[in-house]
Amino acid sequence: MEEAMPTIPPPRPDSLSSALRRNIEVLEERRRQEAAAAPMEARVAEVITRFTGSMRFVYLHLALYGAWIVVNLGIVPGVPKFDPSFVILAMVASVEAIFLSTFVLISQNRMAAAADKRADLDLHVSLLTEHELTKLVELVTAVAERAGVRANADPEIEEIKKDVAPEAVLEGVSGIPCASGRLNDTVRPGLW
Repeated sequence: MEEAMPTIPPPRPDSLSSALRRNIEVLEERRRQEAAAAPMEARVAEVITRFTGSMRFVYLHLALYGAWIVVNLGIVPGVPKFDPSFVILAMVASVEAIFLSTFVLISQNRMAAAADKRADLDLHVSLLTEHELTKLVELVTAVAERAGVRANADPEIEEIKKDVAPEAVLEGVSGIPCASGRLNDTVRPGLW
């Protein structure tokens, strides 16, 4: 028995719809604009954070701190100790940690702001989609009634035809624990 051949070939990974390709291009352009509009301090912090989060930074520290320790333990003959008690090393490491953590926090704040924008966009698109689907269900129900199909007999259809009130949804989820275990009781002002 022969297998049935699909009438529509499966999409190839490299074949994107024009709408999807356009969305990707818009997203890339938006990210370029946001990167260009970022203040110099934020760009510097991003470059530093990117470098300090790399293995090259780890290797550099292994070499520098390793050499510092080896020299000050007196293992290298002919090289005088300059920090035998390692007080200077501790101070350098502490100051470095302070600055690195500050740069990381600056980058995280910027990433959190970008994530908030994306979450807001997702929410607005979801609400718009919900509204459009509600209108579509109303239209399909009207067409079904004209065709003599009893679409209103299903109570779920009547429920689906109601528009979603964002305030009611937020109120409903405000006391539910989220993935972090904290309660969803913090809604940013100005979201609605």
